[in-house]
Amino acid sequence: MQAAPAQLRDFAARHTAAWCSQDPTSVAGFYSCGGSLTVNNDVPAVGRNAIAEVAQSFMTAFPDMRLIRDELLMQGDRIEYHWTLIGTNTGPGGAGHRVRISGFELWQIGADGLIASSQGHFDSSEYHRQLERGVEEPR
Repeated sequence: MQAAPAQLRDFAARHTAAWCSQDPTSVAGFYSCGGSLTVNNDVPAVGRNAIAEVAQSFMTAFPDMRLIRDELLMQGDRIEYHWTLIGTNTGPGGAGHRVRISGFELWQIGADGLIASSQGHFDSSEYHRQLERGVEEPR
């Protein structure tokens, strides 16, 4: 399905707010019932319950997590949602280090106007380095 650019920008803004809400079911609500979320070529989380579990894992690891929408690129039915995650890894087993990692998702929007498929990508090596050592915030 191809939505109008203004509708997609609004959808992306609300999606970003859901990730910042600490409510994983709110994130899952942006996906079709049988939608999928794949993070860095891992096994896809299929269905809203599985997607909520992925969201919960980030929200637990980063209780102060903020997600910033950096850019939304639309070309035909190809949608790229670029983001930056900022948070402190103070969840269970966390080392307490600050993380700032950017990535993007390739969205396929279903006939219901929700995300049917999201392929997420970020630099996993840099993410793990920041979990272990933290990141210096720009001054």
